[in-house]
Order: sequence, then structure tokens, then C-alpha cells
Amino acid sequence: MSLEQIAAIEEDSVRILQEMIRIPSVNFGEGKGDEKAVAEYVAAQLSEVAIESELIVAGENRISVVARIPGADTSRPGLVVHGHIDTVPADPADWSVDPWSGVIKDDFIWGRGAVDMKDGCAQFLAIARGWKKYGYTPPRNILLIFFADEEAGGLYGSRWMIKNRPEIFDGYSEAISEVGGFSVTITGGHRLYWVQTAEKGLSWMKLTAKGTAGHGSFINRDNPVTKLTRAIARIGEYEWPIRETKTGQKFWSKIAELVGEKYDPANPRPLQKHIGGAARMMGATVQNTSNPTMLEAGYKANVIPQLASAVVDGRFLPGHEEELLSKVRELAGEDATVEMLVRDKALEVDFDGPLVQAMCDALHAEDPEGVPVPYVMSGGTDNKALSDLGIIGYGFSPLKLPADLDFFALFHGVDERVPVDGLKFGVRTLMRFLENC
Repeated sequence: MSLEQIAAIEEDSVRILQEMIRIPSVNFGEGKGDEKAVAEYVAAQLSEVAIESELIVAGENRISVVARIPGADTSRPGLVVHGHIDTVPADPADWSVDPWSGVIKDDFIWGRGAVDMKDGCAQFLAIARGWKKYGYTPPRNILLIFFADEEAGGLYGSRWMIKNRPEIFDGYSEAISEVGGFSVTITGGHRLYWVQTAEKGLSWMKLTAKGTAGHGSFINRDNPVTKLTRAIARIGEYEWPIRETKTGQKFWSKIAELVGEKYDPANPRPLQKHIGGAARMMGATVQNTSNPTMLEAGYKANVIPQLASAVVDGRFLPGHEEELLSKVRELAGEDATVEMLVRDKALEVDFDGPLVQAMCDALHAEDPEGVPVPYVMSGGTDNKALSDLGIIGYGFSPLKLPADLDFFALFHGVDERVPVDGLKFGVRTLMRFLENC
């Protein structure tokens, strides 16, 4: 493909991202979301270059888009390239720009979804359009999916599709998606590209304390609010032990090597100072976590209720789910019962093999000084759902970012934005990868 054609695809990705941001697709959770307009936009962009797609309807206005791009070798297992078209809400009063404007300001594209993850969707869409316009056939079959409902667990998106339309994924063995391939500049000016090879698991738990109802003016030693607060204080303040994962060992070892310090598997925290704002997220990837997030009790100021409840957001490292659950129950003790509300698996795959090598080669071709490293993500992606079908997933939607940008703060944050040049870098890198994987 010529340099002029590649440049045209880069510009197309900028246009698409701006236009996608301008179509609100907010997911409020609890089934309240609307991806219809943005899904129809994606389908129209594909149709414009004669790429057929299917709109998958999982509920009212809960729509995903699927397109198939035939490869040169159809005997090979295919690759799923997937993103999500929903976003979390945004309050315009908190932003310095209209979160639905898609405006270009200070060489960034601003708006809700700019990094989570309409940027990746714009890259995928622009590349598919470019291939079709310029007559390029990728080496293997590509299944291009734009999922609904990722921000609320995928019940109307990836989870729904796995359960109700699993045949869509027949013949596909690997996948790439969000939150990977982006750059982080560490101490010494070393530019690392973080490829996501592991995700923490999820346990949302409800704690319920029972007691004796009564008048608020009486002495009550069986107050469920008191019991509950004791339990959640123990859980929220518990210092989880540090646990080493395969991915974590490779990540922190590389950091230590580059900055000239020692990696201690029992305590990698001294190395966190070298990764800037990313330390907030990475600090949560060396241990399990348990954060109380919701409380409910009572209905009147002078009435002691019979019940009080709380929700705890628990996240566990690969291989440490039972440790999380048993310790939370132990910390709750006799003060509260523990009920599982939502559970999702942890994932971890090796940072080697032909697909990973293709990622590293693509990154090195665009940035010879860049250092690809695997990392553990504290949250999760739609790769969890695909893993139920045996599809191996990675986070790889590349971006080259300014050294002083606190990238992780932009996820679900105020003034979400992505650099124009970084987006274009990602298009070139992703295209190299897809054309050589």
C-alpha cells in the first residue's frame, strides 16, 4: 500500500472518531443503554465501501455490529478484531469542552469515548475501509465486531452473542481488543508499549447484616448498621498480600532492568515510582482488592432497621480467586453474610508465539526505540466472554502517547482525549500487524 493511501486511512480514522464521539452511546448500566445510532453509523461506513455487516439486536436499542473480511488463506484460523461502541456517561458541567463535540484542540481529539474505546473502533473501521477501497486482502480471515454493552458486563453485547450466536465465532482462534499497545514513558525516557496479556477477575459481593428493629432512642446491641459497618471496615481496610503472576514478573523485571534497579517479587512497589500516573492502576495488579462501593440501610432517622447491606467490588489476580472469596467471608465474620452478585474470570496468556511476535514487529517498525512489554489490567474486557469459546485474547489497539500524559486517568474521566498523531501512529502499527499476523 502506498504512503498516500496509508495517509488517507489515517485521516479517515480521525474523521470517524470525531463523528462517533458526536453520536452519544451512553451505557448507564442495569440494562439502560442505547447503541442503536452509533451501530447504524458503523454499518453505514462499512456499506459505503461495499462491506456487508449484520446488526445484532440483543434488546431495545442494544445493537452490535459484525462484519467478515475474507483472508487470503481461508484454511487458517481467523482473528477476531473487536471493540465496544458504548461509553460511560459524562457530565458536561465537569468538562472544559462539550464531551460530545469530538473537537480537535491542542492536537488532541476530545470527547467521551476518545480513549474508551471509540478510538480503537475508528482505527479498525478505517483500516477495513481502506483495505476495501485499495483492494488489499489480509492474510487470514478477520471477524470485525463492534460490541454493545461492554461498560456493563456485556449482557447485551459479547455475553449475549456468545450465548445466542456462538456460530458467529466458528473458525476463529485469537482476538485483539482494547487497552493494549499504548506507550508509557518511564524513568530514563524509555518508551514502553504495554500489551495486555492478563486481566484481573471480578467478584461483586453483597454483604447483609441482620439485627433487631427498634426505636432509635433505645439501646440496641443488635443493630445491623453497626454490624455491617464493622464488616465492611475490615474488608475495605484489609491489606492484601502481594502475589506474583507470570505477566507481572515479566513486566516488573523489564522495568527494573531499564531503570537499573532490583526486582523483588515480594515487593515490586518501589518500582512504581518509575511509571508515573500508571502506578495507580498497576498498584492494583500485584494483589487482590476489595473495595466497598455501595451502602443501604434504614428508612427513617428514628428507626433502627432489621437489615443493612453493602456491595463490595472484589478483583482477583489470575489463580487467586479462592483467596479473595475466603478472606472476604473471614473478614465479614459473624457480622454479615456474603452473597455473590456478579462473577467473572481472570485471564492470563503467554507473551510469546507468532501473534505476539507480529505485535512486537509492528511496534518496532513504527518506533524502533520502543520496548513492548506484557502487563496485567486491573479491569476487564470483552475478551473474557470470547475466552468461553476458547478464543485467546490480547489487548492491542496501539497509541503513541506524549510522555507527560496521564493516560489511565482519562478512562471514564473528565476531558477524555487522544492525540491525533498518536491515533495515526496506531493506525499504521495496527495495519502492519494485521497484514503480517
